[in-house]
Amino acid sequence: MSDATPRDVNAITLSKAFFHEIVRPLITKKFPELLSQGAFGRFGYGSECLGLDDPISRDHQWGPRVDILLPRDFLESLGAVPFRTILADCPDTFRGFPVKAAHVGEGGLAPEAIETFLTRTLGRTAPPETPHDWLDFAEEDIVHVVGGEVFHDKRGEFSRIREILSGYYPAVVWHRRIAHWCRYASGMGLYAMRRAFLRGNLPYACTSFGRTLKTTLELVHLLNRRYFTYDKWLYPLFCQLPEVAPQMLPLVDEAVQPATPWPRRIVLFEQAHDLVDRRLVELAIIASLTQPLPARKQAATDCWSMPMVSFAAGCPPKSWPMVLLVSRNTTSPSMLDSWQA
Repeated sequence: MSDATPRDVNAITLSKAFFHEIVRPLITKKFPELLSQGAFGRFGYGSECLGLDDPISRDHQWGPRVDILLPRDFLESLGAVPFRTILADCPDTFRGFPVKAAHVGEGGLAPEAIETFLTRTLGRTAPPETPHDWLDFAEEDIVHVVGGEVFHDKRGEFSRIREILSGYYPAVVWHRRIAHWCRYASGMGLYAMRRAFLRGNLPYACTSFGRTLKTTLELVHLLNRRYFTYDKWLYPLFCQLPEVAPQMLPLVDEAVQPATPWPRRIVLFEQAHDLVDRRLVELAIIASLTQPLPARKQAATDCWSMPMVSFAAGCPPKSWPMVLLVSRNTTSPSMLDSWQA
């Protein structure tokens, strides 16, 4: 790669041009049956499939590449000869970048059985049909299927699966995952972080701080109906979310500064979770917290000393996800006031 190579070029744009200008004409001329059977594009793993590749990304498996998914039987009947033949006729470089990047296959071509790709990413070869199917998927793995771009897919099988997954979770699955992540962000996150700080257990305070940060950013992805990815790219994608994230971003950025004291970090996450609470109300997932609590609980202002399960039992079922979100040891006045009639 020469110094004149543009720094802002991304791998999907580069690979799309490589496919249409080099690879597709060669396939049309020598192995046209591939075009009727295969899905061609740039998808799967890598920052480029998230639109986040930069010059630092270019030190491994980056460059002009065409990922190819074919039915297993068809791929096995072909063998490696067609792809080696096409690759032999490809230039060594394309627009200043070497043609060598591939997770599988050789060089700038990455053929794989669609069944193998789906099993490797999703753990199954068929799209989800039931809520249990959806819940079996790791959210980060769904991103490997829906990310990137398909350049050509006449057969349509892979595009159909991408379309189903891109439609996001059914409501019942979405609500269940939100409830789970509220619990993770509170009981396994902020609640644990605060108690670790009070005990002077700073190593555990640090690990629970990271867990609180991670689960809170993931929860905001869920509220935006966007799949979250693995940790490395969680924050950059969080910054792009239209709902909740713009208001939460200053809180997150302050919380991660080394000079921010631990008590301040706790308050910042309580404020961040207040934003989550408001969005849950806006989405009608939980009831408005301005409504009075049931009469038998309304007089109990010291609700934070109550066991969480007992407190939840006195709240409307639609409020349970929020009950899970709130740490009973919280010190946020705004959150405390919101629960008092």
